[in-house]
Amino acid sequence: MTNHNQQETNATTAEKNIHTDFTHNMTYGEYLGLDKILSAQNRLSGHHDEMLFIVIHQVSELWMKLILHETKAAIVSIEEGDLSTAQKRLARVSKTQSQIIQAWDVLSTMTPSEYMEFRDSLGQASGFQSYQYRMIEFALGYKTDHVLKIYQKDPALHAELKAAFEAKGLYDVAIEALHKAGLPIDEDVLNRDVTKTYRDNESVRKAWMTVYHNTDHYWELYELAEKLIDLEDWLQQWRFRHMKTVERVIGFKMGTGGSSGVGYLKKVLDQRFFPELWAIRTEL
Repeated sequence: MTNHNQQETNATTAEKNIHTDFTHNMTYGEYLGLDKILSAQNRLSGHHDEMLFIVIHQVSELWMKLILHETKAAIVSIEEGDLSTAQKRLARVSKTQSQIIQAWDVLSTMTPSEYMEFRDSLGQASGFQSYQYRMIEFALGYKTDHVLKIYQKDPALHAELKAAFEAKGLYDVAIEALHKAGLPIDEDVLNRDVTKTYRDNESVRKAWMTVYHNTDHYWELYELAEKLIDLEDWLQQWRFRHMKTVERVIGFKMGTGGSSGVGYLKKVLDQRFFPELWAIRTEL
């Protein structure tokens, strides 16, 4: 018997326990709900490239679901004082963000001419209305209420968005962690209205400066700060790739959702989620 035949025989013997009868057992597809997922790409125009457009956005929404899952868990971990677990979860968020960023490279293979073939089929639907993306912004401390208005027609979703809007964000609990570590934080920051977008504060800046000047003593807070920087860095890279892809495909046309399109996307690049953590880099 040749070595090749022997290898084939060994492989067949090794895999003799592979399950093939699923009459009474759950399959891979059933576990993942693939019948629902893979039947959700409904092209309205019938145009070939609309499939790409739908899949990219659905995949991004799935990744955003994971980002929210991990970020919410990280918030709970920080509140409980378990910073190491929070760091693990936020590290996973950063890796997930890298996947969403790369998705723009795939979408950018669609040309303006191809997109124009089915753009009108979208009506007023737009990524601008992504409630998961807004919930990510809420979790990072940037609060705007326009999405609450968009989803008033869906009471259950509206309630979920409202709860996220009124909840403490990741930076709120990180600042509380500074306070719990004995670093002085202004009371008006600790008791702030969390439905308002966070604004930089001198006491928070000084607290982070203390952490960065004494990394051995505040190691877990220092590591947490760097994880927060990772999140904002990757989010801004996602926004930049979004803006450039939109510019590449539709130029400076108005967005389907009524926004100014590229102009709006350029403006949000200036938003800061963790302003003191960026400011102290100049001072250190």
